[in-house]
Amino acid sequence: MRRPSSLAARLMVAQLLVIATGALTLVVAAVLVAPALFSEHLARTGEDSPMVQEHAEEAFASSFAIALTLAMVAAVTAAGLVSWFLVRRVAHPVVELADAADAVAAGDYAVTVPTGGFGSELTRLSDAFDHMAYRLAATDATRTSMLADLAHELRTPLATLEAYIDGMEDHVVPPDAPSYAVMRDQVARLRRLAGDLKEAAAAEEHALGLVLTPIDPATIARDAVAAARPGYQNKGVYLELELPASCPIVAADAERIQQVLANLLDNALRHTPAGGEVTVSIHDGRDEAVTITITDNGDGIEADQLDDIFERFYRADPARAVHTGGGSGLGLTIARAIAEDHVGSLTAVSRGAGTGSTFTLTLPTCEPRRRPGH
Repeated sequence: MRRPSSLAARLMVAQLLVIATGALTLVVAAVLVAPALFSEHLARTGEDSPMVQEHAEEAFASSFAIALTLAMVAAVTAAGLVSWFLVRRVAHPVVELADAADAVAAGDYAVTVPTGGFGSELTRLSDAFDHMAYRLAATDATRTSMLADLAHELRTPLATLEAYIDGMEDHVVPPDAPSYAVMRDQVARLRRLAGDLKEAAAAEEHALGLVLTPIDPATIARDAVAAARPGYQNKGVYLELELPASCPIVAADAERIQQVLANLLDNALRHTPAGGEVTVSIHDGRDEAVTITITDNGDGIEADQLDDIFERFYRADPARAVHTGGGSGLGLTIARAIAEDHVGSLTAVSRGAGTGSTFTLTLPTCEPRRRPGH
């Protein structure tokens, strides 16, 4: 297959054709118009000597040809240089973009395209390409990290299942109800991990398919507390709900907000010892927002871990999570992604280990509220 000529060559040929067309047009116009005008003006002078008229016309033709030739050479040279400069300024960034695209296609995302292109369009294209490469690099890093984290999370339940199966085959572990219960717990953990991983991937790709409707946050909070209360009672943790007299309506996906609150309440229960207390409260915040807070007096969070806890599979105490049947390590990741998809936020505050923690879910209200005086 014949490879097409380069953009620079085609642009240069196009510029030369334009220059040649302009030069030809100038010559034809000058040859057709200038001699006739000269003869007309010469006749108006009253000079009727044929010799003088012939000599004047020859002098005009000679000087006109020399001037036109010099002007044409100068004009074509100048136009050619300007065209060459323009072609290089246009073609060079395009070539760099093509090289960068080849690098990205080969898996090298550490590319930077210079933004000094000729014109705002090329600059915008370079900026967009740099942003695309950055997003692809981040996505690839996320995928690699997720695979590594997933492999680590799968290792424990699989090792436990393998140990019990080997023990039963060697008649070291009795095939009784407690053994099967442990194995079922590990299978359930794998099933929960698979489901949470799917949810996390969809949340981080903003592919949850939210259905936003006007909802009362008090109703959502009341339902979430009712669903979580049996687990709290079994552990001996007091669960309290504080609701304001009235609360603005928010535009949200009720099922997904329920999921966020369920994750936060489950997280609070796992990190609050028996006899502790967890409080769910709603506040009519300012700036057209409503906040739902879940406050506990449990383990607390170190200051340098307040952002890390929202990362996939992060646990402040991995050993504790394994021995206490902790979650998949994806609940807070999913919860924050859902909050951000609602144009809201999810943050954590704690004064340190043993001081408890507060998680704040912020959701925008359906309609802006009038400020006093407006």
